[in-house]
This record gives sequence, structure tokens and C-alpha cells, in this order.
Amino acid sequence: MKNFFSLNDITDIKKSISEIMDLKKGNDYNSQSIKYRGKTIGLIFFNPSLRTRMSTFKASKNLGLETFFVNISENTWSLEFEDGKIMNASNVEHVKDAARVISQYCDIIGVRSFASLKNKKKDLSEHVLKSFIRYSTIPVFNMESSTAHPLQALSDIVTIKETSIKKRPKVLLTWAPHIKPLAHAVPNSFIRAMKKMNFELTISNPEGFDLDKSITEGIVVNNDQCDSFKNVDYVYAKNWCSYQNYGKVNRDYDSWTIDTNKMNLTNNGKFMHCLPIRRNVIATDKVIDHPNSLILKQSENRIYSAQYIIKKLLENE
Repeated sequence: MKNFFSLNDITDIKKSISEIMDLKKGNDYNSQSIKYRGKTIGLIFFNPSLRTRMSTFKASKNLGLETFFVNISENTWSLEFEDGKIMNASNVEHVKDAARVISQYCDIIGVRSFASLKNKKKDLSEHVLKSFIRYSTIPVFNMESSTAHPLQALSDIVTIKETSIKKRPKVLLTWAPHIKPLAHAVPNSFIRAMKKMNFELTISNPEGFDLDKSITEGIVVNNDQCDSFKNVDYVYAKNWCSYQNYGKVNRDYDSWTIDTNKMNLTNNGKFMHCLPIRRNVIATDKVIDHPNSLILKQSENRIYSAQYIIKKLLENE
């Protein structure tokens, strides 16, 4: 694996999940630290981060890597991505130069850049992450891009595998309210993950908030949220903006907040969310703090999914 853009870069995801779980159980920190000592990772952030920043730092530390954090436009020059641009405006440095310079200083690069939700075509092109992959001379991995969050999806699969007593659990991905429009990266990658694992997945969202049909193809989409909760084993809550009316958000869906009444319709279901979560908007405190809530286990598993991918890229496996 030369770069890690999406889950499609993993040849055998079930094998990878098994290896991540083994990594978590039996981390041999000393030998790994010696193996990768002297190597450096550059973590490039265009957007805020808590779990991704800290979990990837922890993963890098477990591997013995030195870590650079770069917040673009905050403690670096603003970047230009358009080829042939006459750079006489606000952007100071071209990604062509920045990526090659970073490649001289580091052995591997992680990039985090959200969708703008203003220009659908541009977001779908993944111009930021793909520019780094194009111009870097070292491996690049996705810490969340416009359309994908594969490290989160790997963590989600591990969390389900660790807690499920079923080989093929019933999983619900449900839309939930938010005060602003959110991107499709997390739900897109979660759907791809569930398909690859052959878990039984249902999606629930209001009319007009369907995701990209090329990703949800073959998955039942239920516009009746309460009906979709019945007898499922896992409930994954996430907001996303409309794909059809790109960037649209509707604040008139308070009834979609996840509460104990809905969770009681499940098969003693586990609650999942990638965090950060707006309490009593996405879900109530009672749901988030319930013993069946897996949000902390998901965040812990972010360490090992990142550690696994970094290790594979450094070894070009």
C-alpha cells in the first residue's frame, strides 16, 4: 500500500480488522519503537481535530515516530491548489512546493481536510488530499477528507467486532439533527465498511436527505426512523447534509433526536457516534451515557486503526 485514501486501498478488510485487533491486544511497543526510530510523520490539518490529532499522535508514538503537527493557514502559509494559477491573491504557497518540501522533512504524511459544502463538484474531486498524493514523494494517508473517513470506519468495525455476539449483526445508520450542515465523509465510509464486512445495514433519514446513491446502492433506506430502530443490534447516529440539495440543512427535525424510547425498540442495541456529539441534539444524555454507549470504545480504537495504517504504509505492504 503506497497511499491510504479510502477503504478500497485495503485488499482484505477482514484480515486487516483481525490484525488491528491483534495489534491492540499485544502491542510490542519496544520492538516497534526500535524498528521505526528515526522516522518522522507530518500531520497536516486544515480543520479542527481532537480524536484524530491525539489518536494519530499516540499511534505514531507507539511506533517510535517523531511527529510534526502543521495547522495550515494558522502556523503556515495559506496554500494554492489550482495549477497554472497566477498567485497574486491571498494564497502564498502552492501545494506542489509545500508537499515536496514536507516530503524532504518527513517519511509519511497524514492530511485532514473537510468538505466545504459549497461546491459539490470540487468537494467530490477531493482536490486537497489528491494534490498531496500527487506531489508528495512519500506515503500519504487520509485523516478525513471531503468524502471519506476510513480511519474512523476501521475503528467502528473493530468496535462492533469486539462487542457483537452475532457474526452478522443488524446495524442502523440513522440521520440525526444538527445546527449546521455536516459532510458525508463518516457515513460514506461507514456504509462502505458495513458492505465489506457483510453486516446487515439499514439507513434511516428524512426525505430529501439521501446520501450518494452510488454508495447506498443495495441498502434499504427507511424514512420512518422509529420503524427502522426495531430489533437492530447497533445504532450509529450521524448528521449529514442533503446530497441532492448539496449543503442544505433543515432544523425542523427535532423529532429525529435519539432518545431512550427509540433505543428501547432495539435488540438491547448499542449506541455509536464518531464524536464530537452535540448532546440533546443528536442524542439525549441518557442515551450517550448509557452502559450500551460505545462512543469511548470507538475513540480508543482510533489509536490502533491509525497505528495499523501507518505501519503498513511505512512497510509498503
